[in-house]
Order: sequence, then C-alpha cells, then structure tokens
Amino acid sequence: MNADTPIKVTVWNEYTDEQKKGAPAQIYPEGLHKTIADFLNKDKEISAGVSIITDPEQGLSEDILNNTDVLIWWGHIYHHLISDQAVKRVADRVQMGMGCIFLHSAHQSKPFMALTGTSGRLSWREAEERCRVWTANPAHPIAAGIPETFLLDQEEMYSEPFGIPEPQSTVFISWFQGGNVFRSGVTFLREYGRIFYFQPGHESYPTYHNENVQRVITNAVKWARPLARVTNRNCPRVDEPLERLG
Repeated sequence: MNADTPIKVTVWNEYTDEQKKGAPAQIYPEGLHKTIADFLNKDKEISAGVSIITDPEQGLSEDILNNTDVLIWWGHIYHHLISDQAVKRVADRVQMGMGCIFLHSAHQSKPFMALTGTSGRLSWREAEERCRVWTANPAHPIAAGIPETFLLDQEEMYSEPFGIPEPQSTVFISWFQGGNVFRSGVTFLREYGRIFYFQPGHESYPTYHNENVQRVITNAVKWARPLARVTNRNCPRVDEPLERLG
C-alpha cells in the first residue's frame, strides 16, 4: 500500500433508536460514528466515512469493504441481527489484509468472535465509575504520544476474565473505581490483517471526545492499515517445482 495514499476508514455503528435519544443523543448528536469519523478526518493521513446497520446490506457491502483499509466497529445490542454473509465478508477481508478496530461492546459482535475463535465474554457494571487507563506497552505504535496513565471520569466497567485468545500484544490495562481490572487494549494478527480491541466507549459517556482516546484510535488506524492485500485466497496446485526433484 502506498504510504502517501490516505488510509480509507469506514466507521460502522448500529445507530439505532437507543442512540438517537437521551444521553447518547446529547453527547453525540449525529451519532458516535460521526464523532469518530470527524476526529479521524483531522489527520491528513486518514480519509474516514461512516456506515450503519440500516444502510443497504447492513452497511457492509462488497463495495464498501473493497474500499476500506481499516474498519472500525461499534455494536451493542443488535449483534444477533448481523447476517452470516456480512460476517463472512468482514472476516474474509481481515484475513486478506484489511485492518479492523473493535470498540467497547463489539467484544461480542459476530465478526470479533469469528476472528478470535472465542466467546468474548466478560463481566460488566454500569455505575458511572472512574476508569484509569494504564499504558502497558509504551513501545507499541498504538501507544505513541499516550501518557503512562490517563483518567476517564465515567465509564462502563468491564472486568476480567476476558474470553479472548492470548493477544499478540496487551497495549492498555484499565482499573475501575470499584476495583476491577481489564485488558482494555489488545492486538491480534489474523493471516494478513491486524486487529485492535479497545474497551472505552460506552454510548452514554463522552469517551470519544477525550483527547487520549482519540489519539489511541488514530494511532490504531495507522498501525492497522494493510501492509499487503491478498486478492486470491484459493489454494493453487503447483505442478512444476522450483528445484529439481529426486
């Protein structure tokens, strides 16, 4: 991929009725997906657009995915509505090189579970408690410019044990006011595609307006951009050896 070409990002969100009223609508008037796309577009290396579950083909058409370098996924209570065909399209594109960033409650989305091969289960609590995010791997590109620790005044608590495979890297660990801890920023590699899961981002709190959260996601987009894109996933028969046999 040409480093001079902007990274094409699609921010996918359910954006159904519960995000269009009450606290979520006050904090993110046009939807949190639009907030994320807007701050990403402030970076000249990134070109971000949005899609939602009510778009044609659930916002995950072949055309959209073929023109996406990094997919950002935010889902909450409608995981079950995503079609198996859409899940396969996403998983195939990741394995072929597309980057994917799963945010907050996307831990139990169908694409996340398909790509990790595990349940994504965790413990949770909504109590408007403080969350302190610790940078566990300051040398990782996703942690560039992030302080040793930063505070979110309100977040939904997620707690270990977290039903994921052993991460390629644990970049962030979070502590919550009630005493729970969580691997809140982890990476995976699936064939040619890079994956990042990042926990902060409950829809009723202004998490995506936080400068450090925005920097983490921006860094993650640049880290997850495709290093290579595979177009042929067939297993070719090779009749002619490169070296002499026998």
